[in-house]
Amino acid sequence: MKLIIHGGFFSESQTNQEIKKAKQDALAEIAKAGYKYLQSHTAVETAVYTVGLLEDCDLFNAGTGSQIQSDGKIRLSASLMDGKTMRFSGVINIEDIKNPICVAEKLLNYEDRVLSGKGAKEFARENGFGYYNPETPQRRKEYEKKLSDSIRLGTVGCVALDLYGNLAAATSTGGKGFEIPGRVSDSATTAGNYANAFAGISCTGVGEDIVSGALASNIVTRVTDGMPLALASGKSLNELKPFDGFAGIIGLSATGEAYHADTHPYMVWALCDGEVEVFA
Repeated sequence: MKLIIHGGFFSESQTNQEIKKAKQDALAEIAKAGYKYLQSHTAVETAVYTVGLLEDCDLFNAGTGSQIQSDGKIRLSASLMDGKTMRFSGVINIEDIKNPICVAEKLLNYEDRVLSGKGAKEFARENGFGYYNPETPQRRKEYEKKLSDSIRLGTVGCVALDLYGNLAAATSTGGKGFEIPGRVSDSATTAGNYANAFAGISCTGVGEDIVSGALASNIVTRVTDGMPLALASGKSLNELKPFDGFAGIIGLSATGEAYHADTHPYMVWALCDGEVEVFA
């Protein structure tokens, strides 16, 4: 059993040690809680639970504390993939929801498994997900000042390997901030979140770059074809170099190989297989 999580990229990690430590501490606690949950739950259940904890922590750009778009509204995206069944589900640009990853989980057993905008919100309400405003005072302050270099850029994600050898990946984002309403990130696509019986990957970074490289699905396909996770990840990230792609990944293979990599510093991530390691 193993669990790896990320909290996106944090440019202030080099200059603000207080913020850096707060994020490291949060990741450590969430990784420990997720691993404990994994002892008695499936990879899918654990990935949803753990990303839900990340969404609830306003240090990260997902769920509570998400970025505000150019029209003053917050729209969230999240996806889930079960490596065992190869089913993918997600929500894109959903509003007024606390945990978009939980809505994605609800969709996993539906025929129509990826919903966007108004349809996603209506589905959530019909299935008991009540109104929630994920805005925080800091995000409003950033929006009002029209900052272009927010200190909490990125997404959150989790890849879990359970007792039965099954993998799942879950990813959630609050967007990049000040984007055109309707912009779609990678997080609710198989470019940003993918798992099968061989490997699982969750991405963070610039969504357009990740989509251009079909990054998560590309890495998993290479592992499926026999390539080690580290080599598959490195080769796929190298393919982003011609357009200076900005991305980071966390991943697990079915054999328990864990890997992380980023094209630009500094992605924050944590690994737990009984002991917790946190890196920033």
